[in-house]
Amino acid sequence: MQKSDKNQKTPKSQMIRVPTALIPYVKELSQLHRQGHTTAIQKGLHSLLSAIDSDLDSDIGSDSETVKQLVLRLEKLESRQGKSDAPSKSVEHLEQRLEAMATKLAQLEAALVQMQRNRNTSRRQGFPYNNHFPTEVQLQSYTQENLAKRLGVDAASLAHIRTSRSPSDFERWCRSRDPSGLGWRLNESDGMYNPVK
Repeated sequence: MQKSDKNQKTPKSQMIRVPTALIPYVKELSQLHRQGHTTAIQKGLHSLLSAIDSDLDSDIGSDSETVKQLVLRLEKLESRQGKSDAPSKSVEHLEQRLEAMATKLAQLEAALVQMQRNRNTSRRQGFPYNNHFPTEVQLQSYTQENLAKRLGVDAASLAHIRTSRSPSDFERWCRSRDPSGLGWRLNESDGMYNPVK
């Protein structure tokens, strides 16, 4: 019986489109899932989505309704997963759920970006605007490999570019490649790259 368990393969994952800015995070989530941290991922994403939802104001317009619908659909997916009893389907369901959550997170991010654009447009036109949007997200430090993924290059190329340019030129180069337009600076003491605004 144990031999047949070892021969069973994990079901293949479903391919989905993910915004470029979220690819490193989805990869990390997938890796953590494969390492058995699925429950922690689910709780963390649920907390994140709840925090985003609670920060959105109800009178923003149709985008706010879209976000609410996405959160409700995500909660339905979570409740369906909790009812599943088949162990062989459990991993497949978890992978699909993780991918669905990544998709929903991308949709939430897109809706939030659109609302922030609308807010900025209103501000430029002299209209009152809503102050209930979350403040800037605090980015954490990146390893060389993760920053390379974020900037769309390999780690060796990133190291070469950093060593062949001045720190300010390297920051400018990073800004031109970073999805959020951030510059990055290496902290020599810990080997981590920190964002520069």
